[in-house]
Amino acid sequence: MAIVKWDPGREIDTLQVDMNRLFDSFFGRRDAGQSTTRNWVPAMDLAETEDQLVLRADLPGLGRDDIDIEVKDNVLTISGERKAEHERKGEGFHRVERSFGRFSRSLGLPRGIDAKRVTASFENGVLEVRMPKPEERKATRVEIATEASAHDSTAEPARVGTGEEAAERSNDREPVGTAA
Repeated sequence: MAIVKWDPGREIDTLQVDMNRLFDSFFGRRDAGQSTTRNWVPAMDLAETEDQLVLRADLPGLGRDDIDIEVKDNVLTISGERKAEHERKGEGFHRVERSFGRFSRSLGLPRGIDAKRVTASFENGVLEVRMPKPEERKATRVEIATEASAHDSTAEPARVGTGEEAAERSNDREPVGTAA
């Protein structure tokens, strides 16, 4: 099931179009010069696999050159424009419902996504953007200095490293509190 961002403006536009249809059917058509254009917002799905985030967007009627993809400050932005296809060459239009115009959708990404490894493909009106998940950051283990070495200015400072390095070093030492 896809999660769709609720846009109150789109709901109001839809209500306005429905009300215009109601009044048009009751009172007759309005002037042809008036147009009811709606903002076009493409539908997007975001899925998570073991090693990637995959975004799919429905962009029917667009070509690769009509779409811009940008990753900046952990935000993925997809923007573009779908141009109106109807021309007024003597052809009478009775109804135009398909939306057109500029669009822009932004999606916040988790920290650590490498923008250089983001890939995109576009086939049959569906844009697919693949983003490798960031590697899990390993915990850093800080060793606690003994009381004697904390007051000694010539003592070696506490080591900082990954959890694996600290575990290897602790195996090389003698256990604390054993009699010699």
